Amino acid sequence: MQRLLSPLDKLIVNADQALRTLIPSAATAARKNPADACEPATFDDSTRKHIAGLMRINHTGEVCAQALYQGQALTAKLDDVRKEMEHAAEEEIDHLVWCEQRLQQLGSHTSFLNPAFYAMSFSLGALAGLAGDKWSLGFVAATEERVCQHLNDHLQQLPEQDTASRAILETMLVDEQAHGTRALEAGGVDFSDSLKNFMSATSNLMTKTTYYI
Repeated sequence: MQRLLSPLDKLIVNADQALRTLIPSAATAARKNPADACEPATFDDSTRKHIAGLMRINHTGEVCAQALYQGQALTAKLDDVRKEMEHAAEEEIDHLVWCEQRLQQLGSHTSFLNPAFYAMSFSLGALAGLAGDKWSLGFVAATEERVCQHLNDHLQQLPEQDTASRAILETMLVDEQAHGTRALEAGGVDFSDSLKNFMSATSNLMTKTTYYI
């Protein structure tokens, strides 16, 4: 029989998850990094910095995803919805680790703004959960749709010889599309285009800052 967590237990679990998300090399991927099978490539300094900027954006996106799912799982009303959030968060950990490993290979760093984005995303996730599971799931679907747009854009920007970054982003794209589809199938509201466009405008703040910082 599964033990019910007290509010203090949940606080400890979420604090542990936040630390594993934000502290470099603290998280562990369950799946093998798809970039491991790729041949290493050499880039000039400008190209390397551009690739690192793109991968830093994607890493911060995974930080936000972790926070979003954890916040939603905390306030989800139905057990099956909570489990769906937790399962998606587990898959996102792989993305988080892969992006961080790629940044290390490029001689770069994760964003210094990650703690602030984690806190903001956790709050949004918790509020979405409080609004109701159908809205929470709809928020996931709309968010994943925006993420897929970013991933497709970044795949277009990567140089052809950067097969390592490309392998990571292509695997992430498949996972993110599945998360969005499952959220709608579980009863999520399909947000209007105007609301999705507002979410895109908000996410631009993250992409424009984390590319550099």
